[in-house]
Amino acid sequence: MLLKLYEENPAERQINKAVEILKNGGLVIVPTDSVYSIACDMNNKKAVEKLAKLKAVKLKDADFSFVFGELTCVSLFVKPISNSLFKVIKRNLPGPFTFILNANNNIPNFFRKSKKTIGIRIPDNNIVRTIVREMQNPILVSSVHADDDIIEYMTDPSLIHEKYMKIVDAVIDGGYGKIEASTVVDCSKGEIEVIREGIKNLV
Repeated sequence: MLLKLYEENPAERQINKAVEILKNGGLVIVPTDSVYSIACDMNNKKAVEKLAKLKAVKLKDADFSFVFGELTCVSLFVKPISNSLFKVIKRNLPGPFTFILNANNNIPNFFRKSKKTIGIRIPDNNIVRTIVREMQNPILVSSVHADDDIIEYMTDPSLIHEKYMKIVDAVIDGGYGKIEASTVVDCSKGEIEVIREGIKNLV
């Protein structure tokens, strides 16, 4: 299923379709402010296992990012952070950044033993944030990679649909994606360390 959505005014009907699929344990490819990503419901273990299998990783080793709709929701899933760190995160989100923070016990049970940290994302993309708000809980995402030695990520939603239409339940066409992934910033040790340079630098 290919769902066309416009970031300025995403159609409620299409958003509801994507939310219904996710809540029923399906996988949906979503646009972000960087690369397209495969998403599932954070709370649905079977869906998370399905995503892990698709990415050829064990669930305990999976490094999926948690996508939030609002910064205020992040504190529900991470341990307290310093005011200075919060200010850095607030300056850069929404934006193409993944901040690695220490997880608390509110993350799903099946992650607790293996995950001490989580990567949080609040993309500057109204489509995916609207989906998360309607879900009323974060979603997990993993980037869509290209089978190409030169181009790392797929950018054309129609080609993504062609490749994944028998593997995922829906692909959202939100326009062309970027070719660079998010900047990954490790804050779990109390200091800020950029561990992957991405589409944008910290401010």
